Amino acid sequence: MNLTNCPCGSGLQFSNCCLPYHLKTKVAPTSEALMRSRYSAFVVANADYLYETTHISKRNNNSKSAYLKSAKNTKWVKLEIVFSAFDVVEFKAYYFNKKFGTEVLHEKSNFKLEDGKWYYVDGEFYSE
Repeated sequence: MNLTNCPCGSGLQFSNCCLPYHLKTKVAPTSEALMRSRYSAFVVANADYLYETTHISKRNNNSKSAYLKSAKNTKWVKLEIVFSAFDVVEFKAYYFNKKFGTEVLHEKSNFKLEDGKWYYVDGEFYSE
């Protein structure tokens, strides 16, 4: 997929933003950078990256095939960071639902830093 602007909404080009994390040429330096790169991975259906950046204690609940199915069945529209701290990121991810139009996934995600790498652990969803 050839993207100019990064799907994460940083304003940078994809090749200079999240793509280096997806290609493993760089490691996300913060939990927010990891969250943004995971959002971009959903947009481009990069299930390997989503699986590999999920904390090992949670991988049994999140298979590569489940990530791929979710990514391919969702038309992601926009990412909005609501709050970001050391290991917590609250965000709103907007997506298009054929039946209901644009909807929002609002989540407070927890991350863990291990051996210099950030991992997604879990999240708490909010109803809009």
